[in-house]
Amino acid sequence: MSDKDTLAVYAKAAGDYADRFARIEDADVDQFSDLTAFFALLPDEGLVLDFGCGPGQWAAKIRDAGYRVDGMDASPEMAALAKERFDVDVTIATFDQLEAVEVYDGIWANFSLLHAPKAEMPHHLSRIHHALKPGGAFHIGTKLGEGEQRDHLGRFYSYYTEDELTGLLQGAGFTLV
Repeated sequence: MSDKDTLAVYAKAAGDYADRFARIEDADVDQFSDLTAFFALLPDEGLVLDFGCGPGQWAAKIRDAGYRVDGMDASPEMAALAKERFDVDVTIATFDQLEAVEVYDGIWANFSLLHAPKAEMPHHLSRIHHALKPGGAFHIGTKLGEGEQRDHLGRFYSYYTEDELTGLLQGAGFTLV
């Protein structure tokens, strides 16, 4: 994400966002079916990138489940919260700055790529595919719908139909499971 308005919203409200939406640290990992399904695709002690990790709650869950984890987020304020609240080190970078090649066993992009413009999504998915080791797992969480728009706070969102997202993922070389 590199949208200045969206980054400004998260900079201003990072703590409030983390308090309202990232309060999962006390929850058992089995309560999160997407995460447990993702884990089933990973090797023991595999390396996972939490791509757009925000305040670090998912990176912490991944780490606490026995995996090695890298966090990456465009917001310095979110990166600071990840370190403070979960002791997760985060690389501050935008989606288009992912340059790894066959490094990760898994990439977790849970409701982060929805802030990228639709025109950029094929490029981001290609970068993600290249960053994964052969057979690596990729999780993407996004909002279903159509078009692009800003919410009442000024954050930019892209919405996808299931068919549209499936086509983008297959076009980038992913096999859907």
